[in-house]
Amino acid sequence: MLLDPGMDLTLRPMRYPGFYERYRAAIRNTWTVEEVDLSSDLADLAALDEGERHLINRLVAFFATGDSIVANNLVLNLYQHVNAPEARLYLSRQLFEEAVHVQFYLTLLDTYLPDHDERVKAFAAVEHIPSIRDKAEFCFRWIDSISELSRLETREDRRAFLLNLVCFAACIEGLFFYGAFAYVYWFRSRGLLGGLATGTNWVFRDESMHMEFAFEVVDTVRREEPDLFDDELVAQVTRMIEEAVAAELAFARDLCGDGHGVMSADNMRRYLEYVADRRLTRLGLPVRYGTDNPFPFMEFQDVQELANFFERRVSAYQVAVEGDVSFDEAF
Repeated sequence: MLLDPGMDLTLRPMRYPGFYERYRAAIRNTWTVEEVDLSSDLADLAALDEGERHLINRLVAFFATGDSIVANNLVLNLYQHVNAPEARLYLSRQLFEEAVHVQFYLTLLDTYLPDHDERVKAFAAVEHIPSIRDKAEFCFRWIDSISELSRLETREDRRAFLLNLVCFAACIEGLFFYGAFAYVYWFRSRGLLGGLATGTNWVFRDESMHMEFAFEVVDTVRREEPDLFDDELVAQVTRMIEEAVAAELAFARDLCGDGHGVMSADNMRRYLEYVADRRLTRLGLPVRYGTDNPFPFMEFQDVQELANFFERRVSAYQVAVEGDVSFDEAF
């Protein structure tokens, strides 16, 4: 089974071809930071008011460390326990994509924060900005929960792994980053920060694929070991997502202050609850909040990037690759 201890090295016969197809799809979506032009954003930044500049500074400070936390969890915890070489191919590809995201956010900070001291503070945000530190501590609590596990020998070991994976997919990539993307697309809806939006489009697509891969791992384990998914696990996942919503809402209050029109802490609360319910539904669990999406510009983004995600042709970006990957295949 997928979480059996050990590390199968044999790709043939392939036990989980769906993971391999996700790896191939990810290759077709290669992009580089050098393709993102942030120069057009500088005039927009100069025109922002004080509250909007605070929002952007806090946002890029979170970006500076967010993907590094994800990459560390991939390397230290997830890769060694997924016992299928085709799945590990995808995780290897994901690690490359996380490195590209880290490079993008490094370039973003160097462009948006020309002052050296401000950049230093942004890179150390987990140490001195409480709303970012609290989110990081939430992540580390779940990452560290399986750091001592070298093999998943028992039922409790497997449950701990699943909780780490759900936190990784539903809370970090599926909630924290979706909340961050909402601020970017709010600026874009006003015709601002087009360079940031372009890079975020590509990060958004990558992160959506990462999330769906992780959920497919959960689906596979659920089919193979249904006894792991009992009422206790459901309650743990629900509490975890509630804690993630609370941490991200504290971040929203820090960013939004008294509000910027539609971009207010209350609307962010509604959006986060809406997204949290979507993650619970994807996991086959009852919704918690029943809240509608208050941001029409995010509905547009979902249609643009996620609708029938694996049935659409790739149009946002492609590069030439060698081998038997065909661009005529449905995405």
